[in-house]
Amino acid sequence: MIPANKQHTCVFGLGWGDEGKGKVVDLLCPAFGAVVRFNGGANAGHTVCVAGKKFALHLLPAGVLHDAALGVIGPGVVVDPIALLSEIDELEARGVAVTGRLKISDRAHLVMPYHKLEDQLGERQVSDKARIGTTARGIGPCYADKMRRHAAFRFSDLADESGFDSRVRQVVGERKRLLDMVYDTEVDLDADKVLADMSTARARLKPCVCDTAALLHQLMDDGRTILFEGANGLLLDIDHGTYPFVTSSSTGPHGIGCGAGVSPLVVTRRIGVVKSYSTRVGSGPFMSELTDETGDRIREAGHEYGTTTGRPRRCGWFDAVACRYGVRLSAATDIALMHLDTLSGFDRVGICIGYRLNGETVDTLPADAACQSQLEPVMEYHSGWSEDLTAIRSFDELPATAVRYLERLESLIGAPITLVGVGPDRSQTLLRGDLTDLIDVPEPTNA
Repeated sequence: MIPANKQHTCVFGLGWGDEGKGKVVDLLCPAFGAVVRFNGGANAGHTVCVAGKKFALHLLPAGVLHDAALGVIGPGVVVDPIALLSEIDELEARGVAVTGRLKISDRAHLVMPYHKLEDQLGERQVSDKARIGTTARGIGPCYADKMRRHAAFRFSDLADESGFDSRVRQVVGERKRLLDMVYDTEVDLDADKVLADMSTARARLKPCVCDTAALLHQLMDDGRTILFEGANGLLLDIDHGTYPFVTSSSTGPHGIGCGAGVSPLVVTRRIGVVKSYSTRVGSGPFMSELTDETGDRIREAGHEYGTTTGRPRRCGWFDAVACRYGVRLSAATDIALMHLDTLSGFDRVGICIGYRLNGETVDTLPADAACQSQLEPVMEYHSGWSEDLTAIRSFDELPATAVRYLERLESLIGAPITLVGVGPDRSQTLLRGDLTDLIDVPEPTNA
């Protein structure tokens, strides 16, 4: 067996995002030479708590919070350069040096201002029922331009200033006319302003831009291990999620090949992150959703509000069917289960173990969104626990009812739970198996 600290590893979400991936990546960082974002864009929101200080990351890999880790933004990420600069400035104002430890793929696509405008206008035009629930960060329109090709821009294009500037003026003019016509409005889109922002991005980010795939292969040749950080979650995957209420990229380990330029076959440890209950932001099917006081209680206890948008998250009991679907799709080797402390105080906790559709029981997700919205959960309930878990530091200290809950989840989803979060801080983490050799959990701090 390959030693745990010598395996290339991927951390990814098994739900609809917001699972707590940032904390897991942050804990793992010291064991790796580089941390790589390989999908999504500024629609991601990874929250990391360090010594009582909260850091909200959107485009930057969580590895930037560690001095020894190189942060890499891969070719599969769509980057809003102004949002990235703002994020860098905010961290550096708080004493976190970023620029010298960040590399951006020259193949990564640029999110332009008209992408965000199109995102916002498109959501306003459709009914509440049909809305995707986008974060309006321009992610979908940028990926669409990437596939259409002729109107897309990459970081490599910034190097050719004259060619880039003339193309931007052409595309901005075309896009303004199109948006004005389609949405019957006068959009605020000025080529000079766009070029000024891109000039700032060119000057400040040029030292960071390189062929990151070649860089990662060189690091691996040198014996360095790589940590791949997925954004969003598998249930939001463009091909395998609850389509069309999904994001625009491949969100699991299968996205590493196109998103990082590294074969996913080199990744031998795959850590799927999930909460002890389910959440979703925005529109779309949610099979185990609780629309009553119990759902409200989970939301408040778990502080379930979006990192990127601030929107309240929809909450429900753990969906073992959806989680097992993600485990099989990703071949997850480990499960990191977060927010177990949130369920303290409930007399009973529920698990969705199946679905009913038109009177028949189904045990997987149908492809059709209309069918998904008609699924009724088949529930089982377990005794809860009253103990506060936030001060617990080992599995042996967990209440017996919490242990039985974890064991039941493992049997249903088909993968071992090797990490449990009992609070937001790094120290509030319980480990099992060889993860104890890989992760050095710090002592609690009052700082």
